[in-house]
Amino acid sequence: MFFDTHIPSATRLDPGLPALLLRTDRNHFHHGTLAAIRSLGRAGVPVHAILEGRGNPSSRSRYLHRGHPWAPPAARPAALLSHLRAIGERVGGTALLVPLDDAGAIFVAEHADALAPHFAFPHQDPGVPRSVADKSLLLDACARYGIQCPPSRTPASAREVDEAARELGLPLVAKWARPWLRGPGLRSTTLVRTLGEAHRLFGASRVRDPDGDAGPLILQRRLPPEGGDWFFQGYFDASLDCLFGGVGRKHLAHPPQAGHTVEGEWVDNAELGRLAVRIVRLLGCRGPVDLDFRLDPDGGGYHLLDFNPRLGAQFRLFTDRNGLDQIRVLHLAQSGRRVPAVRPAFGRSLLVENHYLQQSATRPLRALPRTFLPSPATLRSLPTKVRPLRETLRPLREADEFAWYAGDDLPPFLAMGRQSVLRAVGRLRTR
Repeated sequence: MFFDTHIPSATRLDPGLPALLLRTDRNHFHHGTLAAIRSLGRAGVPVHAILEGRGNPSSRSRYLHRGHPWAPPAARPAALLSHLRAIGERVGGTALLVPLDDAGAIFVAEHADALAPHFAFPHQDPGVPRSVADKSLLLDACARYGIQCPPSRTPASAREVDEAARELGLPLVAKWARPWLRGPGLRSTTLVRTLGEAHRLFGASRVRDPDGDAGPLILQRRLPPEGGDWFFQGYFDASLDCLFGGVGRKHLAHPPQAGHTVEGEWVDNAELGRLAVRIVRLLGCRGPVDLDFRLDPDGGGYHLLDFNPRLGAQFRLFTDRNGLDQIRVLHLAQSGRRVPAVRPAFGRSLLVENHYLQQSATRPLRALPRTFLPSPATLRSLPTKVRPLRETLRPLREADEFAWYAGDDLPPFLAMGRQSVLRAVGRLRTR
């Protein structure tokens, strides 16, 4: 595990275009922020970031040029615009504005004219990011364009929850249409195993989201996991040409089967790549995109699960043989430089080590008999709780990229580890 994994960029970026990272969702452990800081910083770009303060491990990175105070929420657009303008004046000149969550991407698109004097960013139809990030609007678009997605229902009453459970089957997936507006204690996506859980979640929507800001609550059929979870990340220019893209296989997620990538691999899947490009063009989204899919093992093809109109947190998985990744391509495009053709690094892997260790720690390890000699594919399919210890530790030895660890930038990793231990101790003391 303890070696450098980053790939030097063979294409020079313009250091005269600094970057400002915008995140509206408080999350000290957002590893995509650190990935963006390191990727641009290693390429010589001055990186500014709006952070929660020194408590955020990313603030310790040697590649962060300057941290800026936390911003007002996107729900207060005038205040957020004023805050961004003030930062733009401190940075000086024009800066590349990089939203790292859906609310930020929506805000930038819908306030592009007001932001343009200070910032560079991909311009697009103002309503597009909201139309794909809002899961209820995305379902409407999928129906309109014939894009496959799992059957879904939006119950308006307890009776309709019962009907949805009968029709879709249990377990099912529950999603908030606008998760960036959800209240405290509500996950954006939840795997619901019982009818009682579905009713409790529906009831919580009435109590914790009384104005329906994050809703409606969407209940969706859970496709069998045997087909696997997949994702596509790319960059699309003003003509909707894909300048950079890659397909990943999600081997482990947090939370399991309903969350972000913990262990992922860049794979050669031209079929899904073509499908993803077609979907992005149909929906008209420009700039960085991040799409999630699940393959129906019963021959139903790839189903679109989610569409994020921005960088995905695991974008460093797709670092090609030239050292280019999604944010470096964004910087090249917005600085007017040529974007070289992608040179895929199939088989490249990424691991979010804190979440991987967290999941491993909650499942007791068991030693398998010495005579048990399964194939690598069989080992991967085994539940974590019955994998041999050496197989559980294998991703820590073999990952090409880590979310937190980097030999040339240790302080964020050490700060994350310290905070993780303190959180774990705190949870134990409250039990």
